[in-house]
Amino acid sequence: MEGHTPPYAAAREGRGTTPPNAAARGDGAPLPPAVAREGRAHSALRYRAAMDAATNLLDGWPAELPAPVTLEPLGGGWVGNTRLATLTDGRRVVVKDCPYPVLGEADGLAALRTAGVPTPDVLAATGSRLVLEYLEGTPDWATMGSAIARMHRFTGPRYGWHRDNRAGRFVQPNGWLDDWPTFFAERRIRTHLDDRSIPRDLARRLHRACDGLVQALLPSRPAASLTHGDLWTGNTVAGRWVIDPEVSFTDRELDLVHMRGASSHPFPPEFWEAYEHEWPIPDGFAERRRVLGLHHRLLGVRHFGDRSVPALVADLDALGW
Repeated sequence: MEGHTPPYAAAREGRGTTPPNAAARGDGAPLPPAVAREGRAHSALRYRAAMDAATNLLDGWPAELPAPVTLEPLGGGWVGNTRLATLTDGRRVVVKDCPYPVLGEADGLAALRTAGVPTPDVLAATGSRLVLEYLEGTPDWATMGSAIARMHRFTGPRYGWHRDNRAGRFVQPNGWLDDWPTFFAERRIRTHLDDRSIPRDLARRLHRACDGLVQALLPSRPAASLTHGDLWTGNTVAGRWVIDPEVSFTDRELDLVHMRGASSHPFPPEFWEAYEHEWPIPDGFAERRRVLGLHHRLLGVRHFGDRSVPALVADLDALGW
């Protein structure tokens, strides 16, 4: 985009940008009339799309930041709309527009930074818009592995968090409790079961499990670790920084089971070597993985529907529930 004034910059400065009225081939020869008309129509559509994007971006732009002059989409972020903007002062920033208030996410990023986890700086958090510094670099998975282990050593007085936050599209309840199995059963399993996407027979099986089976498998008072809540490689940037937190104080194994479960995008060996050097994975984790994984199995069904049900059924059957 260098050397061009984007339509959103022109709109911000009060200028107009007119779609081209003529079209030519690369050698300068005129295109056939029908092809030229089609090309002009496509250019007009692209122009209108850019203008709409600019209008939406500038609407409610944080007053503490310079205005954006360029805009382009970024990959990922299927819940929110994530774009890369360049500001008038030359900084590149990530603009994330969400279908929910973003203060909970900004709060989570601040908590991770306090615990020593590398995250992008929050430049603004207003309403449903989060503006973050743009970062790029080469991976340093070992440093990240050590940082995540140290984050898990950052503990709270009980299980929960001082506010509810988000787990994808849904509210994540974090009301404080003193007993870990009860917190997991009530705040991470039962909370999903009234959703109509969860088949009723599976909901009944899980309600029964929350009445005692869960408590029999989980330790009552493990360390109340600061946990990310949705930690996988897709929620990292360049193998160096961590984003998209769903923080709370829980047993760190709730993070570990999700981190270990992303078989298609696994953390590399150097991440795990550094993590375990800092704090080895607990004995008995393998026996608890399946029950702890139910939280994300249920989130998968709520987000993605029927295609996520078989994995949930398989885990319940394997647990004998």
